[in-house]
Amino acid sequence: MNSHPGAFDIPRRLSLSAQAAAAIRKAVGENAWRDFLPSERRLCEMFQVSRPTIRTALQLLAKEGLIEIRHGRRNRLLPSAPHPAASPSRLVVLVSHQPLSHTSLTAYQGISEMRAHLAGHGFTTEILLCPAGSAAAQRRKLDSFMRQNHVFCCVLLSVSRELQQWFSTHAIPALVLGSCHPEVKLPSLDVDYRSVCRHAVGVLRGRGHRRIAFLVPHSGVAGDLASEEGFREGLATPSGVDGLDCPIVRHNGSTAQLAAKLDALFASPEAPTALLIAKPQPTFSVIVHLLRRGLRVPDTVSLIARDHDHLFENAISHYRFEGETFAHRLSRLMLQMVSQGHLPPEPSLIFPRYVSGGTVRRIGS
Repeated sequence: MNSHPGAFDIPRRLSLSAQAAAAIRKAVGENAWRDFLPSERRLCEMFQVSRPTIRTALQLLAKEGLIEIRHGRRNRLLPSAPHPAASPSRLVVLVSHQPLSHTSLTAYQGISEMRAHLAGHGFTTEILLCPAGSAAAQRRKLDSFMRQNHVFCCVLLSVSRELQQWFSTHAIPALVLGSCHPEVKLPSLDVDYRSVCRHAVGVLRGRGHRRIAFLVPHSGVAGDLASEEGFREGLATPSGVDGLDCPIVRHNGSTAQLAAKLDALFASPEAPTALLIAKPQPTFSVIVHLLRRGLRVPDTVSLIARDHDHLFENAISHYRFEGETFAHRLSRLMLQMVSQGHLPPEPSLIFPRYVSGGTVRRIGS
C-alpha cells in the first residue's frame, strides 16, 4: 500500500459559482426552461446567490457550449443543450398573489414540507408572484411564464377567481391551496369553512343566541364565500330561516373600517349578542374595540373565531387542527400528482375541532 500523499486525490473545494453552474446545468437537463434562461436577477433569487456569482456561472456554461450569452437580452439555450422532449419537466411552480412570508404559519410549514418532499423526488420548486389587481395583467404574466418555462404542475395559493379559471381552461395540472369557486373544476385542499361556520352558528344558537353577526373580509376568496354559505345554512330550519336577525358584515380588514362597522352594529336596537369572526387579526381588533365601547366578552357579547391563532389557546373559542395534518395531506396530494400526472378535480377538506374557550356564554332561560 502506497502511503505517499501524492498517491491520493486531493479534495477540491467547489466555488460558489461552480455550484451555481451545476445547479443551472441540472435544471436545463430537466427542461426547466424553454429556449432561454431566466434573467440574471431571477436566477439570483432562485439560487440565492449574488449577481457576480451568477455571471461567473453563466460564463462557465457558455464555455461549455450550453448557452449563448447575449448582453442586454436573455441568454439563449444552444441547440446542443438537451431538447425539451428528451426528458419530462421536473419544475413545480407555486403561484401566489403575495410572498410566502405573508401566509399563515400553518400554510407556510405545510408548503415547506411539501417542497422538501418534492426535492427528495427530484423536483425543483419556483415561486411566481401574481400581485392582486388587474386580472388581465395576471393572465399576461402567467401566459409569458408558461411560454418561457417547461412546467410540470402548479400549486395555487389563494389566488383570484380569474386565475383559477385560467388554470381550469389550460392543460397544466394544478392544485388549489384553498377553496375553488363553484364554476372552477380543479383539485383543492382547504379547511371545510362551510361546515365550520354552520357548526359555529349551531353552537351559538344552542346557547340561546338569536342575534348573531358574521364579520368576514370582503375578499372574494372562495373560502370566505363558502363561510358565508355555511353561516346562512346554520340559520335555516326545515321551514326556512326562522326570523333571526343575523347579518353578514363584510369589511376590508382595516382597523378603521372594522370600528365603523361595529359602531353601526351596536348602535342598532337589535344589537347582536354574539359574533362569528373570520381571520385572527380582525378577531383581536374586534375585542379591543368592544372593550373601548364598554362591551365585555363574553358578559355582553359572545364570540367565536373561525380560524386558529396560537395566541387564542383556550381563552378564545375557535376552530383548530394540527399543522401536521395539513402538511401531511398537502405532501400526499402533491406526491400523488407527480406520480400520476394529475389529480381528480375534487376538494380535499379538513374539518378542524372546536375549541371551547371562555368567550361564549349562555343567555336566556
